[in-house]
Amino acid sequence: MRKAILSLLGLFLIGVAIFFVTDSKNGSVSADRGRKFYEEAGQIIWDIKTERKVVALTFDDGPHKKYTSEILDLLDQYDAKGTFFIVGQQAEKNPDVVMRMYEDGHELANHTYTHPYSRNVSKIMKEIKQTNDAIFSITGQTPTLFRPVEGQYTDPMIDEISKGGYKVVMWSWHQDTEDWRNPGVNRIVNRVLNGIREGDVVLFHDGGGNRTQTVRALEKILPELQNQGYQFVTITDLMKIQMQESGQNGHDYKVNEIDEVEQP
Repeated sequence: MRKAILSLLGLFLIGVAIFFVTDSKNGSVSADRGRKFYEEAGQIIWDIKTERKVVALTFDDGPHKKYTSEILDLLDQYDAKGTFFIVGQQAEKNPDVVMRMYEDGHELANHTYTHPYSRNVSKIMKEIKQTNDAIFSITGQTPTLFRPVEGQYTDPMIDEISKGGYKVVMWSWHQDTEDWRNPGVNRIVNRVLNGIREGDVVLFHDGGGNRTQTVRALEKILPELQNQGYQFVTITDLMKIQMQESGQNGHDYKVNEIDEVEQP
Protein backbone atom coordinates (compact mmCIF):
# COMPACT_ATOMS: atom_id res chain seq x y z
CA MET A 1 0.00 0.00 0.00
CA ARG A 2 2.79 2.41 0.91
CA LYS A 3 4.57 1.69 -2.37
CA ALA A 4 1.36 2.32 -4.28
CA ILE A 5 0.84 5.66 -2.54
CA LEU A 6 4.43 6.68 -3.25
CA SER A 7 4.04 5.69 -6.88
CA LEU A 8 0.89 7.77 -7.22
CA LEU A 9 2.58 10.71 -5.52
CA GLY A 10 5.51 10.39 -7.90
CA LEU A 11 3.22 10.41 -10.92
CA PHE A 12 1.43 13.47 -9.56
CA LEU A 13 4.69 15.37 -9.09
CA ILE A 14 5.82 14.43 -12.58
CA GLY A 15 2.54 15.74 -13.94
CA VAL A 16 2.95 19.01 -12.07
CA ALA A 17 6.48 19.37 -13.38
CA ILE A 18 5.35 18.78 -16.96
CA PHE A 19 2.59 21.36 -16.52
CA PHE A 20 5.02 24.07 -15.53
CA VAL A 21 7.98 23.17 -17.75
CA THR A 22 8.85 25.68 -20.40
CA ASP A 23 9.52 24.43 -23.91
CA SER A 24 12.77 26.22 -24.74
CA LYS A 25 12.20 25.71 -28.44
CA ASN A 26 8.94 27.62 -28.69
CA GLY A 27 9.05 29.61 -25.46
CA SER A 28 5.69 28.39 -24.21
CA VAL A 29 4.56 27.40 -20.76
CA SER A 30 1.24 26.04 -19.64
CA ALA A 31 1.05 28.03 -16.41
CA ASP A 32 -1.28 31.01 -16.33
CA ARG A 33 -0.74 33.81 -13.82
CA GLY A 34 -4.47 34.43 -13.80
CA ARG A 35 -6.84 37.21 -14.73
CA LYS A 36 -6.25 39.29 -11.60
CA PHE A 37 -2.50 39.44 -12.25
CA TYR A 38 -2.87 40.42 -15.89
CA GLU A 39 -5.51 43.05 -15.22
CA GLU A 40 -3.46 44.67 -12.48
CA ALA A 41 -0.37 44.58 -14.72
CA GLY A 42 -2.38 46.25 -17.49
CA GLN A 43 -1.47 43.50 -19.97
CA ILE A 44 -4.91 42.02 -20.72
CA ILE A 45 -8.44 43.40 -20.69
CA TRP A 46 -11.57 41.24 -20.52
CA ASP A 47 -14.12 43.95 -19.75
CA ILE A 48 -14.49 46.85 -17.33
CA LYS A 49 -16.54 47.62 -14.24
CA THR A 50 -18.61 50.72 -14.79
CA GLU A 51 -22.12 52.03 -14.25
CA ARG A 52 -22.12 53.69 -17.66
CA LYS A 53 -24.29 51.95 -20.23
CA VAL A 54 -21.55 51.13 -22.69
CA VAL A 55 -20.70 47.90 -24.46
CA ALA A 56 -17.92 46.97 -26.88
CA LEU A 57 -18.83 44.79 -29.85
CA THR A 58 -15.80 42.93 -31.19
CA PHE A 59 -15.41 40.88 -34.36
CA ASP A 60 -12.77 38.24 -35.15
CA ASP A 61 -11.38 36.50 -38.24
CA GLY A 62 -12.31 39.02 -40.94
CA PRO A 63 -12.58 40.99 -42.94
CA HIS A 64 -14.96 39.20 -45.27
CA LYS A 65 -16.19 41.09 -48.30
CA LYS A 66 -19.86 40.16 -47.80
CA TYR A 67 -20.40 39.64 -44.06
CA THR A 68 -18.13 42.40 -42.78
CA SER A 69 -19.72 44.84 -45.21
CA GLU A 70 -23.19 43.88 -43.98
CA ILE A 71 -22.08 44.29 -40.37
CA LEU A 72 -20.62 47.71 -41.17
CA ASP A 73 -23.95 48.74 -42.70
CA LEU A 74 -25.75 47.74 -39.49
CA LEU A 75 -23.26 49.48 -37.22
CA ASP A 76 -23.64 52.65 -39.26
CA GLN A 77 -27.43 52.40 -39.02
CA TYR A 78 -27.28 52.42 -35.21
CA ASP A 79 -24.39 54.86 -34.86
CA ALA A 80 -22.34 52.03 -33.34
CA LYS A 81 -18.56 51.64 -33.26
CA GLY A 82 -16.98 48.21 -33.26
CA THR A 83 -13.51 46.77 -32.82
CA PHE A 84 -12.38 44.41 -35.56
CA PHE A 85 -9.63 41.89 -34.85
CA ILE A 86 -8.24 41.47 -38.31
CA VAL A 87 -6.47 38.50 -39.86
CA GLY A 88 -3.66 39.89 -42.02
CA GLN A 89 -4.20 37.59 -44.99
CA GLN A 90 -7.86 38.55 -45.11
CA ALA A 91 -6.97 42.23 -44.92
CA GLU A 92 -4.77 41.89 -47.98
CA LYS A 93 -7.63 40.18 -49.84
CA ASN A 94 -10.14 42.86 -48.84
CA PRO A 95 -8.31 46.19 -48.55
CA ASP A 96 -11.43 48.15 -49.51
CA VAL A 97 -13.32 46.70 -46.53
CA VAL A 98 -10.44 47.50 -44.18
CA MET A 99 -10.35 51.06 -45.47
CA ARG A 100 -14.08 51.41 -44.93
CA MET A 101 -13.70 50.22 -41.31
CA TYR A 102 -11.06 52.85 -40.74
CA GLU A 103 -12.92 55.68 -42.46
CA ASP A 104 -16.13 54.84 -40.59
CA GLY A 105 -14.33 55.28 -37.27
CA HIS A 106 -14.16 51.68 -36.14
CA GLU A 107 -11.17 50.31 -34.28
CA LEU A 108 -8.75 48.10 -36.19
CA ALA A 109 -6.92 45.49 -34.13
CA ASN A 110 -4.61 42.52 -34.74
CA HIS A 111 -5.61 38.83 -34.82
CA THR A 112 -2.44 37.32 -36.39
CA TYR A 113 -1.68 36.92 -40.08
CA THR A 114 -2.70 33.31 -40.85
CA HIS A 115 -4.84 32.51 -37.77
CA PRO A 116 -2.47 29.77 -36.56
CA TYR A 117 -3.28 27.48 -33.65
CA SER A 118 0.17 27.97 -32.17
CA ARG A 119 1.75 29.08 -28.89
CA ASN A 120 5.16 29.56 -30.44
CA VAL A 121 6.10 33.03 -29.24
CA SER A 122 8.45 33.93 -32.08
CA LYS A 123 5.88 32.80 -34.66
CA ILE A 124 3.10 34.82 -33.03
CA MET A 125 5.26 37.95 -32.85
CA LYS A 126 6.16 37.55 -36.52
CA GLU A 127 2.49 37.22 -37.43
CA ILE A 128 1.55 40.27 -35.38
CA LYS A 129 4.11 42.30 -37.31
CA GLN A 130 2.90 40.95 -40.65
CA THR A 131 -0.69 41.92 -39.88
CA ASN A 132 0.28 45.35 -38.58
CA ASP A 133 2.27 45.92 -41.77
CA ALA A 134 -0.73 44.88 -43.86
CA ILE A 135 -3.10 47.21 -42.01
CA PHE A 136 -0.62 50.07 -42.11
CA SER A 137 -0.15 49.66 -45.86
CA ILE A 138 -3.91 50.10 -46.32
CA THR A 139 -4.79 52.75 -43.73
CA GLY A 140 -1.55 54.29 -42.47
CA GLN A 141 -2.56 53.16 -38.97
CA THR A 142 -0.64 50.73 -36.75
CA PRO A 143 -2.86 48.76 -34.34
CA THR A 144 -1.83 48.36 -30.70
CA LEU A 145 -4.50 45.86 -29.67
CA PHE A 146 -4.10 42.11 -30.15
CA ARG A 147 -6.37 39.12 -29.59
CA PRO A 148 -4.79 35.64 -29.62
CA VAL A 149 -6.40 32.91 -31.69
CA GLU A 150 -9.19 31.23 -29.69
CA GLY A 151 -8.08 33.35 -26.73
CA GLN A 152 -5.21 30.94 -26.10
CA TYR A 153 -2.04 32.37 -24.60
CA THR A 154 0.91 31.59 -22.36
CA ASP A 155 2.78 33.69 -19.81
CA PRO A 156 5.85 34.10 -22.09
CA MET A 157 3.58 35.08 -24.98
CA ILE A 158 1.88 37.80 -22.95
CA ASP A 159 5.23 39.09 -21.71
CA GLU A 160 6.63 39.35 -25.23
CA ILE A 161 3.48 40.93 -26.64
CA SER A 162 3.50 43.51 -23.85
CA LYS A 163 7.16 44.29 -24.49
CA GLY A 164 6.19 44.97 -28.08
CA GLY A 165 3.79 47.67 -26.90
CA TYR A 166 0.56 45.77 -27.46
CA LYS A 167 -2.47 45.29 -25.23
CA VAL A 168 -4.12 41.87 -25.28
CA VAL A 169 -7.92 41.94 -25.53
CA MET A 170 -10.11 39.02 -24.51
CA TRP A 171 -13.89 39.23 -23.95
CA SER A 172 -16.44 38.97 -21.17
CA TRP A 173 -16.66 35.29 -20.22
CA HIS A 174 -20.46 35.39 -20.40
CA GLN A 175 -20.47 37.16 -23.78
CA ASP A 176 -18.91 34.56 -26.06
CA THR A 177 -21.70 34.21 -28.63
CA GLU A 178 -20.11 31.10 -30.18
CA ASP A 179 -21.56 32.36 -33.45
CA TRP A 180 -18.85 30.49 -35.34
CA ARG A 181 -20.75 27.29 -34.49
CA ASN A 182 -23.86 28.64 -36.25
CA PRO A 183 -26.03 27.81 -33.20
CA GLY A 184 -29.04 29.70 -34.54
CA VAL A 185 -29.92 33.37 -34.61
CA ASN A 186 -32.09 33.29 -31.48
CA ARG A 187 -29.40 31.58 -29.44
CA ILE A 188 -26.88 34.26 -30.38
CA VAL A 189 -29.38 37.01 -29.58
CA ASN A 190 -30.37 35.49 -26.24
CA ARG A 191 -26.77 34.93 -25.21
CA VAL A 192 -26.05 38.64 -25.59
CA LEU A 193 -29.29 40.17 -24.33
CA ASN A 194 -29.82 37.87 -21.35
CA GLY A 195 -26.35 38.48 -19.97
CA ILE A 196 -25.61 42.06 -20.94
CA ARG A 197 -23.91 44.25 -18.33
CA GLU A 198 -22.36 47.69 -18.43
CA GLY A 199 -18.76 47.52 -19.67
CA ASP A 200 -19.11 44.15 -21.40
CA VAL A 201 -16.97 43.04 -24.33
CA VAL A 202 -18.97 40.85 -26.72
CA LEU A 203 -17.31 38.33 -29.03
CA PHE A 204 -18.63 37.91 -32.57
CA HIS A 205 -17.02 36.70 -35.80
CA ASP A 206 -17.24 38.47 -39.15
CA GLY A 207 -15.05 35.99 -41.03
CA GLY A 208 -13.87 32.40 -41.07
CA GLY A 209 -17.10 30.93 -42.41
CA ASN A 210 -20.73 31.67 -43.16
CA ARG A 211 -21.68 34.54 -40.84
CA THR A 212 -25.27 35.03 -41.97
CA GLN A 213 -26.52 34.14 -38.47
CA THR A 214 -24.24 36.76 -36.94
CA VAL A 215 -25.62 39.44 -39.25
CA ARG A 216 -29.23 38.41 -38.56
CA ALA A 217 -28.57 38.36 -34.84
CA LEU A 218 -27.08 41.85 -34.90
CA GLU A 219 -30.24 43.08 -36.62
CA LYS A 220 -32.06 42.22 -33.39
CA ILE A 221 -29.33 42.93 -30.84
CA LEU A 222 -28.43 46.46 -31.92
CA PRO A 223 -31.91 48.06 -31.74
CA GLU A 224 -32.75 46.28 -28.48
CA LEU A 225 -29.57 47.41 -26.71
CA GLN A 226 -30.01 50.89 -28.11
CA ASN A 227 -33.55 50.96 -26.70
CA GLN A 228 -32.07 49.96 -23.33
CA GLY A 229 -29.84 53.02 -23.47
CA TYR A 230 -26.55 51.36 -24.38
CA GLN A 231 -23.85 53.01 -26.47
CA PHE A 232 -21.60 50.90 -28.66
CA VAL A 233 -17.97 51.88 -28.17
CA THR A 234 -14.51 50.66 -29.09
CA ILE A 235 -12.11 48.83 -26.81
CA THR A 236 -9.97 51.95 -26.59
CA ASP A 237 -13.02 53.92 -25.45
CA LEU A 238 -13.64 51.32 -22.74
CA MET A 239 -10.06 51.62 -21.54
CA LYS A 240 -10.33 55.40 -21.44
CA ILE A 241 -13.48 55.16 -19.35
CA GLN A 242 -11.72 52.75 -17.01
CA MET A 243 -8.75 55.09 -16.66
CA GLN A 244 -10.94 58.12 -16.05
CA GLU A 245 -13.06 56.37 -13.43
CA SER A 246 -10.00 55.07 -11.61
CA GLY A 247 -8.42 58.54 -11.63
CA GLN A 248 -5.51 57.55 -13.84
CA ASN A 249 -5.85 60.61 -16.03
CA GLY A 250 -7.30 64.06 -15.73
CA HIS A 251 -9.76 63.93 -18.61
CA ASP A 252 -13.33 63.59 -17.46
CA TYR A 253 -15.32 62.63 -20.53
CA LYS A 254 -18.98 61.86 -20.42
CA VAL A 255 -20.77 58.93 -21.99
CA ASN A 256 -22.42 61.18 -24.56
CA GLU A 257 -19.00 62.42 -25.62
CA ILE A 258 -17.67 58.97 -26.50
CA ASP A 259 -18.59 59.29 -30.14
CA GLU A 260 -16.22 62.27 -30.34
CA VAL A 261 -13.17 60.33 -29.15
CA GLU A 262 -10.61 60.03 -31.90
CA GLN A 263 -9.14 56.64 -32.73
CA PRO A 264 -5.47 56.19 -31.79
